[in-house]
Amino acid sequence: MSWSHEEILQTVQMTESEHFDVRTVTLGISLRDCASDSLETMKRKIYDKITRLASRHVQAARQVEERWGITIANKRVSITPLSIPGEQMNSAGFVELAQTLDKAAEECGVDYLGGYSALVSKGMTPGEQQLILSIPEALATTRHVCSSVNIGSSKAGINMDAVRLMGEIILRTAELTKDAKSIGCAKLVAFCNAVEDNPFIAGAFHGISEPDITLNVGISGPGVVLSAIREVGPEGDFVDLAEAIKRMAFKITRAGEMMGRQVAILEGVPFGVVDISLAPTPAEGDSVGAILEEMGLERIGAHGSTAALALLNDAVKKGGMMASSYVGGMSGAFIPVSEDANMIRAAAEGVLSIEKLEAMTCVCSVGLDMLAVPGDTPATTLSAILADEAAIGMVNNKTTALRIIPVHGMRVGDVVDWGGLLGSAPIMPVRPQDSSLFIRRGGRIPAPTTALRN
Repeated sequence: MSWSHEEILQTVQMTESEHFDVRTVTLGISLRDCASDSLETMKRKIYDKITRLASRHVQAARQVEERWGITIANKRVSITPLSIPGEQMNSAGFVELAQTLDKAAEECGVDYLGGYSALVSKGMTPGEQQLILSIPEALATTRHVCSSVNIGSSKAGINMDAVRLMGEIILRTAELTKDAKSIGCAKLVAFCNAVEDNPFIAGAFHGISEPDITLNVGISGPGVVLSAIREVGPEGDFVDLAEAIKRMAFKITRAGEMMGRQVAILEGVPFGVVDISLAPTPAEGDSVGAILEEMGLERIGAHGSTAALALLNDAVKKGGMMASSYVGGMSGAFIPVSEDANMIRAAAEGVLSIEKLEAMTCVCSVGLDMLAVPGDTPATTLSAILADEAAIGMVNNKTTALRIIPVHGMRVGDVVDWGGLLGSAPIMPVRPQDSSLFIRRGGRIPAPTTALRN
């Protein structure tokens, strides 16, 4: 990939004035060859492989940062969903494997390690069930490890037994990490239609169709897109907005791929994909919500928000796809409540509700993300929220997810502050009506007719 002098200067300007950074370079590592019926053997093989292959990951990323003057906010590792090589482990064994992963991540200096995961859209093996049962303790006793569970797909339907279990797991994780404002739930996400090359935490894992090792990059860029929309001004129509977003998405995708390829070359590993998702931070001006408000909405969550987000998501994809032949991951726009200053404000004012967010997830990249709800929310209500979000993904053949934090001891009107990229969030109300009978039915919601495409 060759870059002109003008392109480099434009990218440096974006970095200095518009919050542009590369959100993550994520090194994917297969652990399928680490399977063993011996816990001690498996722990040793996992630790040795990760520390060997990821030993230069952080150093290589920093070298590229220094060379180009563009920040790489996070350096991460993703692994094969651990339930696959760990099929013979019990719950206690999985917790020890999580602690081994944490030590390996600490040794390599990475921010997070994703892939403490299970793929159970059609049913659970004994090993997958044991991993899911171990999640609360695993996340409570580790710092870097992140977990995900895929509970449905457009081909298989929704595994409602897994949905029921995940409500209980989320609540238990909140309880075990209550002294840290239930932070464990911020490292746990449930998916429908999970993708195999997602570089973003908490849902990153190294898919089973991936090579032994690869490097994926996730961009950021809400600030530069916001700047482009401001240049259009209030006189521009929707075509003008879409064109401005596409042009900027092209630029930031080029920059992200350049950075990722340079890191991959230094590490001597294959380059995978660039995920072109706009990933906000709590900093003012680095907000997806601000982009939608700049389009003409008084507040994110007002009527028109879903249409505005649809335009943004589509334009980002079109611009990014023109910039790279290797676009992957989820690619579009994230709408996490606690990680976006304008979303936080709208939720605190009561303009943005869970129901409106759910409607918006029909057209965005993922789903309900970083929602803080009362700590006494029933597990069946959490499961029902997950089932609703999974249904959107299943029917629309897209990735949807739920990352929800029932904050222990907090009620509607309170505010929880985790700091850093996780930001803060008002405790949002959930509907009080009981969904327990629906959730207890179990079984599997059948796939829609669109699944029959062969």
